[in-house]
Amino acid sequence: MAKLFSFTSMRDRWYRYFFSFSGLQSVSKDLGDGTIMHCWIPRSYKPYKPNLLLLHGFGANAMWQYADLLSHFTSKFNVFVPDLLFFGGSFTKRPERSESFQARCVMKMLEHGFGVRRMSLVGISYGGFVGYNMCVQFPEAVERVVVCCAGVCLEEKDLRDGLFRVSNVEEAERILLAQTPDKLRELMKFSFVKPLKGIPDYFLSDFVNVMCSEFVIEKRELIRSILKDRSQSRFPKIDQPTLILWGDKDQIFPLILGERLERHLGENARLVVIANAGHAVNFEKPKEFAKHLKDFLCNDSFSSLSYSSSFSI
Repeated sequence: MAKLFSFTSMRDRWYRYFFSFSGLQSVSKDLGDGTIMHCWIPRSYKPYKPNLLLLHGFGANAMWQYADLLSHFTSKFNVFVPDLLFFGGSFTKRPERSESFQARCVMKMLEHGFGVRRMSLVGISYGGFVGYNMCVQFPEAVERVVVCCAGVCLEEKDLRDGLFRVSNVEEAERILLAQTPDKLRELMKFSFVKPLKGIPDYFLSDFVNVMCSEFVIEKRELIRSILKDRSQSRFPKIDQPTLILWGDKDQIFPLILGERLERHLGENARLVVIANAGHAVNFEKPKEFAKHLKDFLCNDSFSSLSYSSSFSI
């Protein structure tokens, strides 16, 4: 018997209404070869405004991760919020699972689908991997980049060396791709400094069924692709001004990876660490998170970000 009420579906409909109320519209683009990408785009594009691309991480679709930030940027930017492949309304029949393929699909959608050739971008977690790869492949297209809690500088050996709380890829997959209430609780403990307690199984099961039950195999392949043959000696360097934003208590991608990325990029990068926040820093500290994004994206002078490894409470 089908459920008569789904809190997750109701919340998803509310987010859809909110995105529409914020001046965005839902569009799907056929990129060919069995690849469809869904994106929220400006209902009325303003050529005089700069473009801003918001890339989400693992979990629910893009709306859930960026709803709280829309009001800070829609007045100043043409905002584009895509669902990455195998999330929300995006998928592909092609076999590629790398972040470089995701980056090419996003760029193809923006350039050929919407005529967008220049932008700044924000990438949270997995979205940071995709965004960084866009900087590598399309350096002329990206003006500024924000990498949020994305371990783009990780190496395959980091897992063996004990850098992460999990001991192997399979364990990471079971947590990141939670399929039971218990695993979802475990993911929340990894993601938040103070996770909500006492949530009934009904609500957690509902979230898993609505948001986490599709493309599980494909998402598992995305995770494996991140770690495959990854070595800092082969890690490309980008030239765009880069803000690296991290929660000091991140248990999924430890802060050491943010520090490693800052050293790798040198003077073009600034690391800002938000205190008492975990991997879900955008949810735990939304005001501080939005403030740092605005200071970086809306300020003409990159040198104004003279703080490095500074804490905000």
